[in-house]
Amino acid sequence: MIEQGSASGEATQTVNRDRRDLGSLRAEEISAAREILVRAGLLTDTTHVSYLGLREPDKRQPAGPRQLRAMLVDMADGASRDVVVSPERDEPVSVTELEPARDGQVPVIMLEFAMVEEIVHADERWLEAMRRRGLTDLSVLRVQPLSAGAAMTDGERGRRLQRTLTFLQKSPDDLPWAHPVDGVVAYVDVIDRKVVEVLDAAVLDVPQEDGNFHLSAFNGPEREGLKPIEITQPHGPSFTIGDGNVLEWLGWRLQVCFDSREGLVLRDISIADGDRRRPVVDRASVAEMVVPYGDPSPQRWFQTFFDGGEYLLGNFANSLELGCDCVGDITYLDAVVADNAGNPRTIPQAICIHEEDYGVLWKHTSTFTGSSDVRRNRRLVVSFFVTVGNYDYGFYWYFYLDGAIELEVKATGVVFTSGYPNPGGEYPYATEIAPGLGAPHHQHLFSARLEMAVDGPANYVEELDAVAAPRGPRNPTGTGITQRVTRLRRESDAPRLADGGRGRVWRIGNPGSRNRLGRDVAYVLHPKDAPVLLADPESDLYGRATFASGHLWVTAYDPAQLYPAGDFVNQHPGGAGMPAWVAADRDIDGAAIVVWHTFGMTHFPRLEDWPVMPVDTTGFTLKPSGFFGRNPTLDIPASRGHHCSS
Repeated sequence: MIEQGSASGEATQTVNRDRRDLGSLRAEEISAAREILVRAGLLTDTTHVSYLGLREPDKRQPAGPRQLRAMLVDMADGASRDVVVSPERDEPVSVTELEPARDGQVPVIMLEFAMVEEIVHADERWLEAMRRRGLTDLSVLRVQPLSAGAAMTDGERGRRLQRTLTFLQKSPDDLPWAHPVDGVVAYVDVIDRKVVEVLDAAVLDVPQEDGNFHLSAFNGPEREGLKPIEITQPHGPSFTIGDGNVLEWLGWRLQVCFDSREGLVLRDISIADGDRRRPVVDRASVAEMVVPYGDPSPQRWFQTFFDGGEYLLGNFANSLELGCDCVGDITYLDAVVADNAGNPRTIPQAICIHEEDYGVLWKHTSTFTGSSDVRRNRRLVVSFFVTVGNYDYGFYWYFYLDGAIELEVKATGVVFTSGYPNPGGEYPYATEIAPGLGAPHHQHLFSARLEMAVDGPANYVEELDAVAAPRGPRNPTGTGITQRVTRLRRESDAPRLADGGRGRVWRIGNPGSRNRLGRDVAYVLHPKDAPVLLADPESDLYGRATFASGHLWVTAYDPAQLYPAGDFVNQHPGGAGMPAWVAADRDIDGAAIVVWHTFGMTHFPRLEDWPVMPVDTTGFTLKPSGFFGRNPTLDIPASRGHHCSS
């Protein structure tokens, strides 16, 4: 038995891996991978690199040479390949030919965004639909390409498609989202470069009221009386960043990595406990997110966007600005990704790292001793922001002095708009946010992938519910409160649902590591109780996004199982990822496990969300529970600033 959470040899190996084997891609690696692909005849003038990233190594095996994974599509004939290359060996390791009708398509590339409007503008059926609405000036008609969702007919299966909606842009400075030309959808085959179908389902008036919040004249006079808030750290931040972007802060240590699909990937998260370094999480990321829209009308049924697997979140990372996106003593890290030609592309200042004051950490005024003690809390923030179409998302990982880890996602930007079929009246699937302008109801559902390693690689998960103890000899007053513990032993014990009425949480423990009172050390996942996927279990959407039907899944660790909706989400027929994995029903009790947590928000838009949406938030927290022997923040010194003087 391991007392006080001291790491076993296997756990130590997990924490002390050579981080150079796991860090973000380097520009020279990307260039080397491109040369290998070109030399092998896999990257031609018509082939595009949809994704290039690190092939996740098996942490149970000794570290070996880094391998890179490339997803390729030839835009001349649609041929798609999944390729693994070894820059060190200077050769391809494997080449897999995809069958898109069965396997799905590789993620969307930039060329598809660029070509679709020109293709649609030349189609006579679409032009006739525009003339029916009195619209003849092509220069003001913006065609928005959108991922196609599931193939609905035999003629669509295997074709690489985009479905498009149209918006009116009155001038170059006008926000087109304010003026949807609703009722018309053009289906575009981007390989054949032609419109294969035009659906003209309804003629709705184009909303005319502008939404140009980005123009000062639109917003009116600026509010007066806003005084500046200055945040300074005259002695610098309390964190350091070393080789491989290894970040250390007041006992915490983690490696900050970046991937073009997942964005931020945090590795080897550990915390110091006296003279011991104790692992908590081996790898943490947001592995997928899905945004299903809830308007089932003929022109909108397909609107389900997988911003990770279809669009690649990390590729759309913003370059952050001091004083706007991040405030205080900021350290920025660049991100290097591959463009569609396979060349390295640097996103300057993609990652923001800083500290924040977080109010009172602990406090007590004693009536017995007359003492009064208070300590202030702070947190380390590692964040990035992306813009995917109309929405902007901020991903904020927080690390706290007491050993807690939190992920907060901030959603803002512009709500996706539609024509409103019943101006001034009711329509069950959208909110009227301006005269004749609708915003369909929708969800934002995220999947956090957490390779747990609480004091070592062998972990288990228990579900804890708060319950009222039954009245009886041990509870004669009927006031007893206890917890019901349900151990998850196999993958088939999931999915699990959050339950705020029971205060449901999930405890992740280590059966081989005991605290000073002889109980298993653990961390507890605290979810936010919110709806999971609101779709019929027989629907195509449910089949593609099954992971979002439960708040918690637990799978046996497998380095190839990274994405809960599968590797090739784009136009996949369904059933990939989580449902395929858990069908194996592997043992998860005291094993190397991955905890998958679905969290998010169900958005019924408000008038106040237009023309730009104030931030809405969602997320979860991991808190130590019996991991430490007592409050681990007793060594935090009292504040000595002038504002704390008696």
